[in-house]
Amino acid sequence: MTNKISEKSLYEPIRKWLQKYLEDHYKSSEVVVINSHSQRLDKVLLQNDIQCDVAVGIDIQIDVLGIVKKAGRYKLFFVEAKAARLTLRDLGQLWAYVKLINPEEAFLITSENFGGLDKILKVFKREDMLDFGDGRQIKKIQVLLWDLKNNLPDLSSKIPKI
Repeated sequence: MTNKISEKSLYEPIRKWLQKYLEDHYKSSEVVVINSHSQRLDKVLLQNDIQCDVAVGIDIQIDVLGIVKKAGRYKLFFVEAKAARLTLRDLGQLWAYVKLINPEEAFLITSENFGGLDKILKVFKREDMLDFGDGRQIKKIQVLLWDLKNNLPDLSSKIPKI
């Protein structure tokens, strides 16, 4: 099924979903979720009083950025949204970002289908390609379908399943 919508039209519904998701998981923290696709990450972070040296001067643009603040500490959450079939390039873009910045969680969300990633992740079972972290803790990029009718991620589609 082909959903002829623009990628930009996904940003606000995804921003709203991420806002609720983070508020539900971090009840005693300040939660800020920004449609940040048109700004560099270092600028968005500075606007929110966060200094992230590794992001400075690097052209990273996250579609939707979540920030959770508590007691002078922060956690970042990245969402890359696509309104087309996913490609290895889409995963590679987000993977490079998460390897540099190491957010708390990262999501690759499409309103279309898993495209070329379907074979890599489901047939060849290469979920290791979703790995990131600081070496002490391995995290996984979460790949999901976006349900346009309900304006929510389809959690049954999530890879990895954990």
